[in-house]
Amino acid sequence: MSGPLDLDGRVALVTGGTRGVGAGIARALLRAGARVVVCARRPPDEPVTADGRTACFRPVDVRRPAAVQLLFDELASAFGRLDLLVNNAGGAPFRLLDDADAERHARVLELNLTAPLTVSLAAHRVMRRQPAGGSVLMIGSVSGSRPSPGTAAYGAAKAGLEHLARTMAVEWAPAVRVNTLVLGMVRTESAHLHYGDTAGVAAVARTVPAGRLAEPDEIGDAVVFLASDRASYITGASLLVHGGGERPAFLAAARAHPSAPSAPSATTFEEH
Repeated sequence: MSGPLDLDGRVALVTGGTRGVGAGIARALLRAGARVVVCARRPPDEPVTADGRTACFRPVDVRRPAAVQLLFDELASAFGRLDLLVNNAGGAPFRLLDDADAERHARVLELNLTAPLTVSLAAHRVMRRQPAGGSVLMIGSVSGSRPSPGTAAYGAAKAGLEHLARTMAVEWAPAVRVNTLVLGMVRTESAHLHYGDTAGVAAVARTVPAGRLAEPDEIGDAVVFLASDRASYITGASLLVHGGGERPAFLAAARAHPSAPSAPSATTFEEH
């Protein structure tokens, strides 16, 4: 039987939940009634709030196992339970492979793959003892399924994260569900660092079939669904939240060529 999207009374932890996508996720969870804890290395510029409710903040570097364990000890003391973990903390600077040594690239892998594993293991030790179990969500990326020049280690980590989630889903079933949200481009307060000024963001948005970038709170809505009872049979899944992906570059190149037809036809074009 289908259940509601109401998460009233449930406890959720969002790593990297103080800004951008993470803050959007936290706001959506607050609106759904969850008690939300956000963690990051630095406190938010302002509290994460929605509908008159505020997320609790805990300072922690998720790359440090001892700090992660201390966080979960504090959560156990404060709430006595954990129903949802969202592994959102991550990211990487633009850096071509030859511009850094392996150790520096390994730090990107540590933040985007090893840290979610560390936090998930700590969460599982709590959730497996609960009658209702729990849910773990990985925030993945389309970078994990296509070449990612300039962010190769990040893309490799996201590919590994999605695979890790599928394996966790098998090993931890039926008590704990594990899924991945595979994100495309999101319009956050840092969008200009990746896509340029307003005109640059608009130009990038035109490459998306949906015609725009996602909003952080829309990512949060997808999280609420996967955390809810409506998704009780969904585990080991990857949900694409990318507005249709990216328009194939070869189509634009063909249409820009003077001798090209207005659109490829079945009789003149094949893709393999």
